[in-house]
Amino acid sequence: MIRLSDISLPPEHSAHQLPFEAARMLRIPNSKIRGVRIVRRSVDARKKPNVRIIYTIDVTVDGSEKKILKQCGCKRASIAPATRYRPPKSAKAPEKRPVVVGFGPGGMFAALILALAGWKPLVLERGEDAESRHEKVEKFFQTGELDTKSNVQFGEGGAGTFSDGKLNTGVNNPRIGWILEQFVAAGAREDILYDAKPHVGTDVLLTVVQNLRKRIISLGGEVRFNTQVTGLCTENGRLTGLKIADGTVIPCDRAVLAIGHSARDTFEMLDASGVPMEPKPFAMGVRIEQKQRDIDIAQYGGENPALPPADYKLVEHLDGETVYTFCMCPGGYVVAAASEEGRVVTNGMSYADRDGENANAALLVTVNPVDFPYEGVLGGMRWQREIEEKAYRVSGSYRAPAQRVGDFLTGRPSDGAGRVTPTYRPGVTWCDLHDVLPGKITDAIARALPRLDGKLKGFADPDAVMTAPETRSSSPVRIIRDSSRQSSLRGLYPTGEGAGYAGGIMSAAIDGIMTAETIIMEENYERETDQQMAP
Repeated sequence: MIRLSDISLPPEHSAHQLPFEAARMLRIPNSKIRGVRIVRRSVDARKKPNVRIIYTIDVTVDGSEKKILKQCGCKRASIAPATRYRPPKSAKAPEKRPVVVGFGPGGMFAALILALAGWKPLVLERGEDAESRHEKVEKFFQTGELDTKSNVQFGEGGAGTFSDGKLNTGVNNPRIGWILEQFVAAGAREDILYDAKPHVGTDVLLTVVQNLRKRIISLGGEVRFNTQVTGLCTENGRLTGLKIADGTVIPCDRAVLAIGHSARDTFEMLDASGVPMEPKPFAMGVRIEQKQRDIDIAQYGGENPALPPADYKLVEHLDGETVYTFCMCPGGYVVAAASEEGRVVTNGMSYADRDGENANAALLVTVNPVDFPYEGVLGGMRWQREIEEKAYRVSGSYRAPAQRVGDFLTGRPSDGAGRVTPTYRPGVTWCDLHDVLPGKITDAIARALPRLDGKLKGFADPDAVMTAPETRSSSPVRIIRDSSRQSSLRGLYPTGEGAGYAGGIMSAAIDGIMTAETIIMEENYERETDQQMAP
């Protein structure tokens, strides 16, 4: 195939134009274009309001590709690379099947790779299946009745299930394309294969994660919900089994530990068990909401129904502090993400169509272990809990503390909404966020807001709403692993976001795949070595 890049079309274009553009660039008749596959699609708003859609495509042609390239002389044309990720194979499954703890993206893709290799993994998930989990979450949103075992943080698909479902990542990894293909095969829209900023949407993710689970089971795997690991069995520095909350023990010598960033009781268990961990930097702050229409106008220079809801990504480096936006949800909603009683947590999500009235994003300040008011490995986790408890006490319920940006910057409590209606359910309590969040956080946000508004007009609109706290942006600890991806407790493989090695759906999935690959390669190597040494 021939790859063509930097094809610029207006937003109102038809996809049928691409073959004609390919023929024009290659200087061949339209009839010689046999097929077009979109590799990448992005929005270029640098010359707003003249916004353009930019494509990279792979083209199948009649005739010699090298000859066509030589004759056309197009500098944006080349032979398409043929690289493609293939999951590892295993000649024979081990006697003891591997166990995967946690069924978020890290655990899910680790289990899928192991299942494709014929290893029939056992997955243990503390929460419920996606359908049951969705019912519990919706009940919490409506009534404030929290199920600590099944919520936005715990259950099939992990915390990412109730999010925007972003699949973009700063990591350049050959496994990305394959992961996207698995999502599409499980029910996601095909445009995630080529959009520069792919997203699935929580409404579609609920189906996708169930279909991925069914595929793992069809390959011989097993998934057990409502099954929390509460302890480790060890012998001579090796893992021999996992203790379950119901008192049973599951024998195993290999466990992928993909527990997610909110499994605080599991962090406490690991610390008590002597598994090496260290505190790590994370970020905390608020969710900020603006009118999506205002963001569209600011980013595109006007409104155009042919363009997708606009997003943004902002960062401001202050003296000693970094303030940035994270997990931006165009046309999205701020959601209640608590997993523990008496603690308020916020997060953001959007549906596949991103058709909500508001835009929202986390507005975060980086914090380091030196900033933690508590000592020890779990000092950051204790600080998170303290702030979440303080937020709960504002209303004595899971209603979240909220304040208009204009009031926040002038130091007065808010008493209601302006132009922007908060989307958080089960509702907000208007207050002064300076009384809720640490001074380090509020001071940095107050300094950053005017500067960020200078980068994106309307970002700090006086009626924009800040809802607090956003404390679960990433794990506050790192479970230490070596080059074999194992803890010093051999056979334990810390993986994904909860282990401190990923940040988002895609990077967690990549980490899960790489952990599974390592386990398979080690087994293959040991088996080959044993065969060579056999008489």
